[in-house]
Amino acid sequence: MSKKSNILTLDQFKEKHYGIRGTEKRDALEAGYENFKIGALLHEARLEKGLTQEELAVKVGTTKSYISKIENNIKEVRISTLMKIVELGFGGQLQLSIKLNR
Repeated sequence: MSKKSNILTLDQFKEKHYGIRGTEKRDALEAGYENFKIGALLHEARLEKGLTQEELAVKVGTTKSYISKIENNIKEVRISTLMKIVELGFGGQLQLSIKLNR
């Protein structure tokens, strides 16, 4: 006797609860995920460099509160600020890419 699985893939879950790509609700979800991902990447890089939020803020010329808000997806980060964080704060280089759908 076979049972039907109620488990959804992530894409199926998003379609069921947020609609297909291109709809307003789904696009808002996807945009929010990108912001979350940037904050998580910055948090991870900061920890890898052994910096506190305060130390990173001083290097970049901003506040601990602002760094916290970026890492916790409360504030969106401007690309110019992101560059400062990566270059001045981490001593790295920001690399962006654009992927076009065909």
